[in-house]
Amino acid sequence: MNDDDPLSIGQFARLVRLSVKQLRHYADLGLLPPARVDPDTGYRYYRADQARDAMSIGLLRSLDVPLAAIKDVLSTQDPARVLGDVRDRLDDELARRRRSLAALERILASGLPTAEVTLRREEPQRVAVVRDVADSPEDIGRVTGACVGRLLALLAAGEQGKPKEGKEGAEGLRLVGLFPVDLGEYIPITITAALPEDRPAPPGTTADLLPGGTFACATHTGPYDQISLTAHALVAWCVERGHTPTGPIRELYLNDPAVTAPDQLVTQLLIPLEETL
Repeated sequence: MNDDDPLSIGQFARLVRLSVKQLRHYADLGLLPPARVDPDTGYRYYRADQARDAMSIGLLRSLDVPLAAIKDVLSTQDPARVLGDVRDRLDDELARRRRSLAALERILASGLPTAEVTLRREEPQRVAVVRDVADSPEDIGRVTGACVGRLLALLAAGEQGKPKEGKEGAEGLRLVGLFPVDLGEYIPITITAALPEDRPAPPGTTADLLPGGTFACATHTGPYDQISLTAHALVAWCVERGHTPTGPIRELYLNDPAVTAPDQLVTQLLIPLEETL
């Protein structure tokens, strides 16, 4: 076979180990157009020198590389950058699935989520605040961790040159995360740290007041990425008893993940309830 001899779509499909349907689809996307289309019959013909691109498409699709990324790989001078981005997205997806698997294992071991719920009063609390938005429920952990790190850094910078009182560093901080009960397309995340009445909010944060009131409270012990199981049980408890949440779920972090094993982390979850007269 001469390299210049045209190959019918069927011949080319057998040569590159793709189906005729796949070749038509890739042509329609502009990913692998035929070398020639007969204007009278509509038959599609390919050249032998198109085989490498065709087989590269098949290989990358078998590795779950999206077609849009494959098109970029074939057209760019830097395919490693494109494939590196795909690898990072696949790695994120793998991490999400591992978290889902761990949560499912917990449910298999302990049953559907339940929690011991109590009602308690909280006083209003003056706080320093940082805020951000997560693009999806899967992004909550990353954005929350970034907010906590940013808030701790800003608090530490604000403390430089000031005399220390009481506990030093993050150990004495009351860190609280605020998350909406209903998770929409964009999820606002607020991380707060308690402020003494006479201390201004450090630069880069804003001062705010966490409202007090009556809260339904449950305790979660275990990794942060499984907090949603306890939140599920807490919200269900409220709904079953006719309580109306009046604000975001609060997460009160009781120990330092830097020195505490994930399965030993303790987090209190609080939902503000409508006051009854």
